[in-house]
Amino acid sequence: AIFQIQSGVCMLFREILLSKGFREIHTPKLIAGASEGGSSVFKLQYMGNYPSLARPACLAQSPQVYKQMCICSDFDKVFEIGPVFRAEDSNTHRHLCEFTGLDIEMSIKEHYFEVLDVIGDMFNYIFEGLNKRFKKELDAVREQYPFEDIEFLPKALKLTFAEGIKMLHEAGYTHVDPYGDLNTETERVLGKLVKQKYKTDFFILHKYPLSVRPFYTMPCPEDDKLSNSFDVFIRGEEIISGAQRIHDPELLIQRGKELDVDPETVNLYAGEGGMLRFGAPPHGGCGVGLERVVMLFMGLNNIRKTSLFPRDPNRLTP
Repeated sequence: AIFQIQSGVCMLFREILLSKGFREIHTPKLIAGASEGGSSVFKLQYMGNYPSLARPACLAQSPQVYKQMCICSDFDKVFEIGPVFRAEDSNTHRHLCEFTGLDIEMSIKEHYFEVLDVIGDMFNYIFEGLNKRFKKELDAVREQYPFEDIEFLPKALKLTFAEGIKMLHEAGYTHVDPYGDLNTETERVLGKLVKQKYKTDFFILHKYPLSVRPFYTMPCPEDDKLSNSFDVFIRGEEIISGAQRIHDPELLIQRGKELDVDPETVNLYAGEGGMLRFGAPPHGGCGVGLERVVMLFMGLNNIRKTSLFPRDPNRLTP
């Protein structure tokens, strides 16, 4: 039943995005460098059996670069369902080394809230679709792993990061830095506070401090300490980190220098021949792990229950 529901999430994800004019794409998972400039990648020798062709490569952490290439090529709105690889020694209830990513990227006409609105509509459609079309399977899971139905609002709740911090401070968590990031504990506390006040398990937190976001995140035009970025939460756990991307090559180069990012990573976007040099519309997007969505929708306590063949730091078979 769990994996029928997992299949249903993919089906509903595809349905809602196609109805909104998105185009499905398929991007490579064998790449020449780290997808997001990170170090937690699975490294390999590409064509290692042929010395004259052998060169370093890695498995993709994210399809972000390719999604952005598509936006720069006038695709307007794209999505992908595909494998994601993270070489992180994270032995937790919610991390896997390989998972299925549900990714979107879209051009922005006026404001990055357009991305947030798509995400809110998308999850409401998924939640409603699972409740209506997969009731039998949900009841079967509930018999073995009892859970309360997820609560969500007709229009997804959006809170600023500052509003979230204020709620935490008022609840006694005064140590939380208004210009720092939230940890797992404070995310859970905030999830409970939001549930008590707004009666929803699903919400979007936006305008994160710029200092805690990747170099390619668009700074907030009203406050240069903040950013046009967001996280999405279900039952007090973060499932998505996303943002409007910087589409101005000079600003991206500047941000790369400020954060001491590898110039090769920056040049892929903004160097001579980089994708942004040919013109790019304002755009934004995000990615979410399929297994994590299924786990949190049913309130399960471990992501391995929603992965058919889990891959974590200690498991490579079957």
